[in-house]
Amino acid sequence: MTDSGISGRPSTTQRRILAPLALAQFICSFAGSNMNVMINDMSEDLDTTVQGVQVAITIFLLVMAALMIPGGKLTDRYGRKRCFLAGLTVYGVGALLSAAAPGLGVLILGNSILEGVGTALLIPPVYILTTLLFPDVTSRARAFGAIMALGGIGAAAGPLIGGLITSWLSWRAAFVFQALVVALIIILSRHIEDPLPPDPTRPFDTVGAVLSAVGLILVVMGILAADDNVWLMIGLLVLGALTLVWFFRHVRAREAAGKEPLLSTSLFRNRTSNLGLVTQNVQWLLLMGVSFTVAAYLQVVRGYDAIETGVVFTAATLGLLASSLAAERLTKRRPQRTLITAGFVVTIAGVVVLIAMVNSFPSAWAFAPGLLLIGLGLGVMLTPSVNIVQSSFPEAQQGEISGLSRSVSNLGSSLGTAVAGTILVAGLSTGAYAAAMITLAAVGLIGLAAAVILPRTPATGGAAGAER
Repeated sequence: MTDSGISGRPSTTQRRILAPLALAQFICSFAGSNMNVMINDMSEDLDTTVQGVQVAITIFLLVMAALMIPGGKLTDRYGRKRCFLAGLTVYGVGALLSAAAPGLGVLILGNSILEGVGTALLIPPVYILTTLLFPDVTSRARAFGAIMALGGIGAAAGPLIGGLITSWLSWRAAFVFQALVVALIIILSRHIEDPLPPDPTRPFDTVGAVLSAVGLILVVMGILAADDNVWLMIGLLVLGALTLVWFFRHVRAREAAGKEPLLSTSLFRNRTSNLGLVTQNVQWLLLMGVSFTVAAYLQVVRGYDAIETGVVFTAATLGLLASSLAAERLTKRRPQRTLITAGFVVTIAGVVVLIAMVNSFPSAWAFAPGLLLIGLGLGVMLTPSVNIVQSSFPEAQQGEISGLSRSVSNLGSSLGTAVAGTILVAGLSTGAYAAAMITLAAVGLIGLAAAVILPRTPATGGAAGAER
């Protein structure tokens, strides 16, 4: 991309390209969290339970995680912009179907399935196009900063926006809002040009796609089954693990035969990328897990309505916005490993403060300090984690690593909702709330450990480096 704005301030062309990509990440993140404040309204209107709505939310996140790797691979065959537009169309149809849902089954079809499939098609192109169209460290950090800022804000502000829409109109109007934003993105996308031509002859590993999707689904379903049947949980987790082992054996067999697999094993030989993927997974697990836990507690235990619940989350939104907007400036001043490590320290501290304050003070303001810290911490590290992974590989592998990166992040979102939801549904009380938050903090320590051992100066794979 030969534009004078690359090394300086973003040009008009770059802003036109970045706007639809960032909005796409916003609406997908928004969809993953805005339903948390509609739990009571939706369960009553659709004649279901809190657990039923939790299942719909988790399936949406799970479908994204399961199909993100195949979605990334399809971009090589059909083109990044074409997959982006196809995903937006499927997503928009799902949103409208969800708005008209007469029951939980149709909601799951529209929101969990169609919106999930649409997201899996449209999100990998967002990250591939950003990596290809913003080739140097500074411009890419700025671009990923904008995308991750809107993604984080979508997830953090989802409860507030969803609460306002639900209180003023209806929870159904929140899905109409999603469809309208998707329509706007499609209009803005006319400025995007695919930097690489599609390759219709590129093979697609269908067996690998099925095995990876089934394995991930079984693992998350196993976690969801924890509060109903321990033996069922163990059985699903074992089956999921065995299926994923089968998937990796299949990948190695295809490579040995000289065929192109769904994922190249070379993606897992990069230590920096592997650790970066762990941090991404834990970041989104924390974000969605905290969002679901706090929203469910406020509505079910304290009896808050949708708008009151959304207002409480304003603190997290402000924290995410402040730190995300500073991403470019922070990237210039500090190594990305330092930013990721600091982000986890602040986020975990926020979870601890949240537990202590809520147990000690009955006021809604008790949630603000902890949520603010969580928002600040997540906002600081979301962009560096993505940049460090994407920049570890050359252009030829951007489709694969983008799909893997987004799958890992969305798997984190699924696990966050599943783990927190399972603990909460087992006994919605102050004790269950504390147990869910302590569990999330413990998982956060895993992300912190991965951040601490990230290499100071990782080797890059052909794209511009992500670390100083």
